[in-house]
Amino acid sequence: MKIYTKKDLDNKEISDAFYSVIEFETLGGVNDIIEDVKKNKNSALIEYSKKFNDGNFQSENDFLVSENEIEKAYDETPDDVIETIKNAHKNILEFSKKQLDCIKEFQINIGDSVLGHRIVPLNRVLCYVPGGNYPLPSSALMTVTPAKAAGVKEVYLTSPKIRPQTIVAAHIAGADKIYKIGGAQAISAFAYGTESILPVDKIVGPGNKYVTYAKKYVYGTCDIDFLAGPSEVLIVADNTANPELISADMLAQAEHDKDARSYLITTSRELAAKVQKSAEKQLENLKTKEIAQIAFEKSFCIITDSIDEAVEISNKRAPEHLELMFKNADRIKEKFINYGSLFVGENCAEVFGDYCSGTNHVLPTNRAARYTGGLSVFDFIKILTWQNIDKKTADNLAKTASKLAEAEGLFAHKLASDLRQNI
Repeated sequence: MKIYTKKDLDNKEISDAFYSVIEFETLGGVNDIIEDVKKNKNSALIEYSKKFNDGNFQSENDFLVSENEIEKAYDETPDDVIETIKNAHKNILEFSKKQLDCIKEFQINIGDSVLGHRIVPLNRVLCYVPGGNYPLPSSALMTVTPAKAAGVKEVYLTSPKIRPQTIVAAHIAGADKIYKIGGAQAISAFAYGTESILPVDKIVGPGNKYVTYAKKYVYGTCDIDFLAGPSEVLIVADNTANPELISADMLAQAEHDKDARSYLITTSRELAAKVQKSAEKQLENLKTKEIAQIAFEKSFCIITDSIDEAVEISNKRAPEHLELMFKNADRIKEKFINYGSLFVGENCAEVFGDYCSGTNHVLPTNRAARYTGGLSVFDFIKILTWQNIDKKTADNLAKTASKLAEAEGLFAHKLASDLRQNI
């Protein structure tokens, strides 16, 4: 872990390394895959799945996880794991439903005119779950659950080399169809459709750089949640914080992959030294040491003179996960305005949010928290406005609309407005 002071951030090289936004590179080979699947549909999907060893599909009938395979997945998943998945799903569902309660349909009356908005769920979405280094049943819960809570009619999930526990989680969360294809070819298939796969309205969920670039490519044909980069955590702490908890939380983020990022901002240089020492000790017996150590060595610690300075730096960095471990943190948590998800106090392990507390773990990375929050039921609904205008109100509105249309030089607009006067 590299230790700097706030003044060191005036150095462009250090500042760029700390605040940098990763540019998503253009992957020409991915373009070819997407266009090939778009054109040749199932046949291309089968070929690419074989080429990338994502599944030895003989026909389109092999894309879908069958009822027998679902039953087998339950048999192969230990009972205690199934119960754990159910408990996590319960919390995520409860939180998602409560989020939906925050938005209500309404209408307002202006004279005899009525204006309002409706809440309409999307029709069909895809939840993508990575199938790489680790099985991620938690991502199945985090993507499918809010979609079902929002009332999406058809929720599909796909994951390459899908594991039994991921199938179980998708089934418990209520996925209508579970597929076992992945990569850029899967994104293309669900964006454009094939002979056996219906095109979706939106694709959500994390993936590697090829999946991320494919999502960027198909955006506009369908919607996406956001472009996710390497996972990250930022912890703000003072001398009252527990260094073992901080180092454990930093390593938990670091073990995702070698490009994961862990940051500590603290008012205590002594705490920084303790965190460094604690992390080195915890790494000794960590099964994921090979990955976590590399990521942790690239981690940053910034020493500040005050918590206010830490707030300033944190808001500029806009981390995916933000943990507050300083005295009376709850009193000033509102000062932090840029983050994917917030964890206040040492009892709030970031991994609780990853798995089971109820908030979503599909979160903006790469400083995207400056302009968006994490995945939620709001990603799966549309707010549609409507109006029903009476003659008297139309006459009054026409005077305003006609003047503005004329000012803009849009005379067909003016005509359409003028004709509503005194009719």
